[in-house]
Amino acid sequence: MVVLNKIYTRTGDAGTTGVVTGQRLAKTHARIVAIGDVDELNAAIGVAMDHGLSDDLRGMLLAIQNDLFDLGADLATPETLKGELRLGENRPGRLEEMIDTINEALPPLESFVLPSGPGGAGALHLARAVARRAERSVWALAELPKPEGRVSAPVTQFLNRLSDFLFVAARKASRDGGGEVLWVPGGASE
Repeated sequence: MVVLNKIYTRTGDAGTTGVVTGQRLAKTHARIVAIGDVDELNAAIGVAMDHGLSDDLRGMLLAIQNDLFDLGADLATPETLKGELRLGENRPGRLEEMIDTINEALPPLESFVLPSGPGGAGALHLARAVARRAERSVWALAELPKPEGRVSAPVTQFLNRLSDFLFVAARKASRDGGGEVLWVPGGASE
């Protein structure tokens, strides 16, 4: 269990922040940007959960939020620290199972879906877009020379699958709420 007795430390006042080893990195460092984008993604999922989603979607999203905390810890922990908290290698596969479960109950797509819709779909689409940004930030980190750019394979795989999960979750929420909003090419000009 993590215990936080003091919320402010003033240690970041000079533009740096600490990682698991105690090392200080610039708040603009690719690792800190990636961790921040994952944190924003987790918060966006939390907002989506406040929009009257079904209990099954809420349960899946809660599990994903916990996985995102593990993912953030993985990003903040050097590879040399064995046995520390990491995102489990099975987590991308678990997301694939969730995607398949939701997608099996959805009709095939006949058009692109607009990022909106009833039942919390718009909030899930926003979380999907934030997931894509977090994925880009993690890849920007991974492109740095090693060991500075160390990112574990489950982290990149999980973020890639997560945006897919959020897309099908948004489709389900739309359908639960009354229907999807489909793209009508040229429809805005009519």
